[in-house]
Amino acid sequence: MFLFSILIDFLRLSPSGHPSRDTPSPIDPDTIQVPVRYEPDPADLALSSVPGQEIFDPRKRKFSAEELKPQPMIKKARKVFIPEDLKDDRYWARRRKNNIAAKRSRDARRLKENQIAIRAGFLEKENAALRQEVADLRKELGRCKNVLAKYEARHGPL
Repeated sequence: MFLFSILIDFLRLSPSGHPSRDTPSPIDPDTIQVPVRYEPDPADLALSSVPGQEIFDPRKRKFSAEELKPQPMIKKARKVFIPEDLKDDRYWARRRKNNIAAKRSRDARRLKENQIAIRAGFLEKENAALRQEVADLRKELGRCKNVLAKYEARHGPL
């Protein structure tokens, strides 16, 4: 009976006696909140967050297509042996600077990979929740169609 009253409310009759065809307003997909039970490991979140900044939130962070593109394999250049007599202060300053830049680059890549992994885990859970919601809605739609078919069989088309 409850479904029937909802169905009648949904198919309110217009003044002409025909069902109204009010189309609902479009919904911005980004505003929809999907209830997802996802609690990443705090240690993983720490590895995915920049120290001193806010904790990485996989629900909010979206990666661009460019950020998710696979990176090409770059062959390393052959190491060039530098004789000891050419390793002056300038050489060692450049080595230190390069080592710091290489570490910064590796850390940034690791951070981004960790963020993508946590975001992927969240999206897997969200996808499962959405699939369950779609299944539930299809089941409910089937019940509503059955109620409507029975009503139309008894009282004629709406």
